[in-house]
Amino acid sequence: MVNVHNISKQYKAGKEKVQALDGISFSVPRGELFGIVGPDGAGKTTLFRILTTLLTADKGEAAIDGLDVIKDYKQIRQRVGYMPGKFSLYQDLSVRENLDFFATMFNTTVKENYHLIADIYEQIRPFEKRRAGKLSGGMKQKLALSCALIHKPAVLFLDEPTTGVDAVSRKEFWEMLRKLKASGITILVSTPYMDEAAKCDRVALMQAGKVMSINSPAGIIAQFGKELYAVRASKMHQLLLELKKFEGADDVYPFGEFHHVVMKEKGNGHLLKAHLSDYHDNELEIKESVPDIEDCFMELMKTV
Repeated sequence: MVNVHNISKQYKAGKEKVQALDGISFSVPRGELFGIVGPDGAGKTTLFRILTTLLTADKGEAAIDGLDVIKDYKQIRQRVGYMPGKFSLYQDLSVRENLDFFATMFNTTVKENYHLIADIYEQIRPFEKRRAGKLSGGMKQKLALSCALIHKPAVLFLDEPTTGVDAVSRKEFWEMLRKLKASGITILVSTPYMDEAAKCDRVALMQAGKVMSINSPAGIIAQFGKELYAVRASKMHQLLLELKKFEGADDVYPFGEFHHVVMKEKGNGHLLKAHLSDYHDNELEIKESVPDIEDCFMELMKTV
């Protein structure tokens, strides 16, 4: 459904040049929920703008459902739904007026395709006469998704759709995406949240305009290949300084309530415990840990 080959894009920032995308290649089969995961500045938004025909690449090729993003941009715009990271609907129009407007733009009606958005729109129906600019973050999110879906797109592009919304709205949104995927829509979603990567069929981990790895979440974790320990104590800053002195560590970084220690060699957990044997803290805790997507991302960043 989506094919990207060697896409590159560069911007000018004063006298300097910024490489937003550097030889990006991947493909997404029909009906897949594909995640583009990376921090701000990784190139996610630039990539989505190219794929939705809003921006042209400096080099490389991309196609949506067999249509070239440059030659066939008019047909592509009829087949994709795009939800940008910044709320971009008409804030002075009501919820229903925004939805009617977008349906009209694509030569359809809300009635004709209401089944596509019924589960989502029913949650905001009580507010359909309210101006879009007066909605909460979660409600804006649901309205934007409804407007992106109302013309029955084959591919849905969602650029950081859960940024700035509460945890409950994030959970509800991903439940909606699972239902949309089950209906056969191909979904590409970008996110800076590593925990959301686990909700995708496959993910591309991006940093500095490059794809570091493409695999299923389980596949990426399986490639980690190093022993990992989680350590915490009452004085976490002092503990971090002490862990950085440990010669058996390949990497040390804060991770929630713990510090994670990536070992250079497996089976050397006893060396870590010996290193901390003189670190007197009644709350000191050392345990072997299972890596997650964020640990894998930290490891892959060393290669960029």
